[in-house]
Amino acid sequence: MTIRVLIADDQMMVREGFSVLLNAMPDIEVVGEAVNGREAVAKVRELAPDVVLMDIRMPELNGIEATREIVAADGAAKVLVLTTFDLDEYVYQALRAGASGFLLKDASARQLADGVRVVASGEALLAPSVTRRLITEFSKLSEKPPLMPSAQAAYGDLTDRETEVLVLIAQGLSNSEIAERLVVAESTIKTHVSRILVKLGLRDRTQAAVFAYEARLVTPG
Repeated sequence: MTIRVLIADDQMMVREGFSVLLNAMPDIEVVGEAVNGREAVAKVRELAPDVVLMDIRMPELNGIEATREIVAADGAAKVLVLTTFDLDEYVYQALRAGASGFLLKDASARQLADGVRVVASGEALLAPSVTRRLITEFSKLSEKPPLMPSAQAAYGDLTDRETEVLVLIAQGLSNSEIAERLVVAESTIKTHVSRILVKLGLRDRTQAAVFAYEARLVTPG
């Protein structure tokens, strides 16, 4: 199946460059472009893309708010945040708003295409180096977001093994790496991950990782 992509960025060169790179892939099609967050939200409703490449800093409506609206309105579209700097102060906020990961704008064609495929498949683009930066950024917040009562109750429903898997997700490990660490089959880990997401009411691994930071399961170190 062809992955349908919407590119939201206020820089024409970025949009055109990514369009050329992605359209060269046999399994990816760029179905539209947006010059600001407000247009991105409208285009998602109109075009129903599988993945939105979302710049954070855009006029009219920034990428964080646009991501929040898209995630709330359409559970099918996955958001992959684009940023110029890997230490962008807004990346954590974008992931908390529901983005499935982030990618640097200087990524290679292969990295860009692979990132789109990963997010489209329902996985999170969350490498260990990314996770460490997120933990660092989270630790800088003067006020940590409190867990909602419903989330606290759901956290209590996790088994010891599910909690262990959640911590490893937050550390950036893939299913295969978690399986190797816990000496179990990868299919078993996939089952644990699915149950964790259902119990916590989360849409993907990225939100699970953010939940783990906010639940203090993962601390800066």
